[in-house]
Amino acid sequence: MDADTIIEFAEIEAPDEHARSAAIELHGKLIKPAGSLGKLEELGVWIAACQGQSPPRPFTRPRVVVFAADHGIAAKGVSAYPREVTGQLVGSLLTGGAAINVLAASAGASVRVVDIAVDTEAPATRSIGEFKVRRGSGSIDTEDALTDEEVRAAIRAGMKIADAEVDGGADLLIAGDLGIGNSTPASVLVAALTGSEPVAVVGRGSGIDDDAWMRKAVAVRDGLRRARRVLADPILLVRTAGGADIAAIAGFLAQAAVRKTPVILDGLVAGAAALIAEELAPGARQWWVAGQRGGEPAHALLLDHLDLEPVLDLDIRLGEGTGAVAALPLLFMATRILAEMSTHDQAGVSGPLTPAPTS
Repeated sequence: MDADTIIEFAEIEAPDEHARSAAIELHGKLIKPAGSLGKLEELGVWIAACQGQSPPRPFTRPRVVVFAADHGIAAKGVSAYPREVTGQLVGSLLTGGAAINVLAASAGASVRVVDIAVDTEAPATRSIGEFKVRRGSGSIDTEDALTDEEVRAAIRAGMKIADAEVDGGADLLIAGDLGIGNSTPASVLVAALTGSEPVAVVGRGSGIDDDAWMRKAVAVRDGLRRARRVLADPILLVRTAGGADIAAIAGFLAQAAVRKTPVILDGLVAGAAALIAEELAPGARQWWVAGQRGGEPAHALLLDHLDLEPVLDLDIRLGEGTGAVAALPLLFMATRILAEMSTHDQAGVSGPLTPAPTS
């Protein structure tokens, strides 16, 4: 095999245990009962471990990268929207009018859009098409989503984008997705990697009616039959039953872990890519936190498989990174608690009469 086609990730190092222990110890000294801030304490400890220091540094450049792509399976009527909406929504993101633009601005994050496989050559996408693999993808119920060359190009694109963002100063990353029909290949991948049946993973996606749900269930069933034949190889799996966006996000998430940069995971599509990323780079999930639990049944399955407990439960299933960005302010808070809250000694506040339980 040509060296250019080989996909290799550096060994994933675990977040720093000394910083984790120091953050836990610091929480025990702050002017509050131990554990009384619940999940905020857990998040702060995780951030300290990821940064390798306690107290952790406040985030200065959280970055959302939205990977846009079309999917051939959309032609089978699995979505409530026509596939040309993908390109139209890319235009909205570029002008700042999409949901992720509004939420990211509110949460203090910036947004980048990448056209990885949108089925258009519209001028609005040319400036963001440096890593474009193809226009759309194959219909995964009857054909592969990508060629071998394309899937590897997409994974490498995700890796390069992660490197560029970290090198540019990003200290927290979020991968968003945008594409009509993308929950169908994502559901196939989740079913394949969690050993689930189609009926357990098929959700309402974009708000489909019962007829479209049945079409989607058939598409997932047929895609899953094809996916199970290549289950042992994550690259073949995403080539067969995924898409360029999912492949690129997988590369992005795995490389973020290589670069020791924390990630907030979004919903179903990014989560399916996370399953692939963990297969490609075992241990990468230690660098991710789940932003929220969405409304798709497959999302709950993949979070359980990755052993990730979501920060929020808001039933957000839009994609674009919206569910992850909704959790971002809580990570800001968790970081500042450790960095700015007074200890008992500093404030002259008496501690508890008895030590807090250790388990």
